[in-house]
Amino acid sequence: MQREDMKDLLWFLEVAREQSFTKAAAALGTSQSTLSYTIKQLEARLGVRLLTRTTRSVATTEAGERLFQSLAPRFQQIEADLAALVAFREKPSGTVRLTLSDHALQTTVWPKLSRVLSDYPDIRLELYSDNGMRNIVEERFDAGVRLGESVDKDMIAVRISPDWRLRAVASPEYFTKHGIPTTPQDLVGHVCINMRQATWGGFYSWEFEKDGRELRVRADGQLSFNSSITQVEAALEGYGIAYVPENLVEEHLAVGRLRAVLDDWSQPFTGYHLYYPSRRQMSPAMTVIVEALRHRS
Repeated sequence: MQREDMKDLLWFLEVAREQSFTKAAAALGTSQSTLSYTIKQLEARLGVRLLTRTTRSVATTEAGERLFQSLAPRFQQIEADLAALVAFREKPSGTVRLTLSDHALQTTVWPKLSRVLSDYPDIRLELYSDNGMRNIVEERFDAGVRLGESVDKDMIAVRISPDWRLRAVASPEYFTKHGIPTTPQDLVGHVCINMRQATWGGFYSWEFEKDGRELRVRADGQLSFNSSITQVEAALEGYGIAYVPENLVEEHLAVGRLRAVLDDWSQPFTGYHLYYPSRRQMSPAMTVIVEALRHRS
């Protein structure tokens, strides 16, 4: 392989990653026309089309996607190895991309990372918040955040929060009007505020446990969200019962804006864990993030 081919492959990877010649050219510090010409020359030398171009988008062909999936991890490893060589730098640099839920972001990750970013101005953070179970390798994240029980066995997992539980809450006005459920089964007759799961597309089945007995309840109601934070807001406004993380409602419970039920059925989850591929060499920037998030009891 010629040195020119190596550069052209790197440029191809950037276009495939960004799915845009405009964004890739900006990232590479070159013109869009030069980048387009370079990719065409690469395709001509290889004798295969790598990208499908339209006026609005760029996508990899079957051959292009195969090349991307083969080359991207290798170049990422090279980049990580080079980053490790400069670990002695006083202030680590580079971009760290994390995927996590809105609850993990608000209650665990951002409170910790906001305190350390000022000490590392050369670190860039991309925090992608949704409630899906994303494949961090395929989607090119450096790490993700999940409950410990949900982390795949082939990942390195670092605990970043204590255990926590969900609590069923509603406004006092709601309970005055609709009565108080005393067992999880009673929720079937109540108005509940649902959570839609992004990964599977369905609604979350509320999980309860007491004395070794586990129950799942498919609650029903007028409203559903994909965010625990908006569920709490709806419960405060009297729209029904929400089953949400305890630390989102502690203050509301303390002053009586919300009331909790079925607490004896609510058991703790294993806390949040940061997870990342075991084969990946951590960059200095990633090391800073891991240590800042690590839970210390």
